[in-house]
Amino acid sequence: MTAVTTSLFPALPSPARAARLRTRLLQWYGENARDLPWRRTSDAYAILVSEAMLQQTQVATVVDYYRRFLKAFPDARSLADAKEEDVLALWSGLGYYRRARSLQSAARVMVTEHAGHFPGEEEAALDLPGVGRYTAGAVLSIAYGLPQALVDGNVERVFSRFFGLDGVSGSRELVAQCWELAELLVPQKRAGDWNQALMELGALICTPRQTDCAECPLKRSCQARKEGRVSELPRPKVRAPAKAMEVEMLFIRRGPRILLEQRADGQALGGLWQLPTRAIGSEGEGEGEGASGLFAEEWPGGLGAEDGPDLGRLRHGIMRFSIRARLRPGTARGRKGSALAWFEAEQLESLGLTAMARKALAGLKDWPPGTD
Repeated sequence: MTAVTTSLFPALPSPARAARLRTRLLQWYGENARDLPWRRTSDAYAILVSEAMLQQTQVATVVDYYRRFLKAFPDARSLADAKEEDVLALWSGLGYYRRARSLQSAARVMVTEHAGHFPGEEEAALDLPGVGRYTAGAVLSIAYGLPQALVDGNVERVFSRFFGLDGVSGSRELVAQCWELAELLVPQKRAGDWNQALMELGALICTPRQTDCAECPLKRSCQARKEGRVSELPRPKVRAPAKAMEVEMLFIRRGPRILLEQRADGQALGGLWQLPTRAIGSEGEGEGEGASGLFAEEWPGGLGAEDGPDLGRLRHGIMRFSIRARLRPGTARGRKGSALAWFEAEQLESLGLTAMARKALAGLKDWPPGTD
């Protein structure tokens, strides 16, 4: 555990108050913790997988992905040896695909430098690709029982309200205050349970909206509750509105096969497959490829749209863009580029498709073949 040197608070919790806080919260956690698959194991690799998936993704969404992923890649070595396309296929639909690539990179380092294990020292853990301060704290405390602190959005919200920290969510100042508290409060024993209890309280009781203060085990000492400021803290960050973008997608079919385009490595969603797509307009024109870097402005060579009515329309959000998409019948002539390939319907389930492509295909009445 990192020692606290310079306090950011007028007065930090006394040892007696910290002890009472731990006792109440750990008792509540023991009685109310959700039965989640990653809580049934002490395997550091499995816990690392869960932490990677849970970043910016709801627990209910993650559960099935977690089980499928561990069935395919039960340990670091199997993940390290896997093809990236197979990893992305199992991640397809979770979004933020950089997490999957970083997880595989971390597995490769674990195999080459740590005999396939997640290292048990903070410095070595932080050297793994994609592992930051939070993830290192989570895995080291939950898997190994080490007194490592962590702060995520749930912990930030709990601390902000309980201690009355008047800061903007995600701001450098508030995050620093929360880390100081986390390091002060993490116990020498049951650190993993303590960290999970903090996150569970934020997920179930001290939520961003509809806070259930009556059921909170810490309600008697909560500063925000005393001041009537629960709904105000932490203060929300000002987010830029999503930029509008319009795109066209091509549905090109030859019998039971459709033509897909693989996104280039190095761009957003790189390596995933999509219906051939081009940007036809967006806010901030002139900023480059498709005004966003997401989509090209021209069809790949040899492809084009047919005349006729649209096959469908959809809306989709990605990054900070609100996309309106038209699905059009298309044609492919001449030699296709290396980023284009034909796939049969049964291959798509195990293919790393973008979420927008899956959404578009799900809306087609005559696809896959034989469903009429």
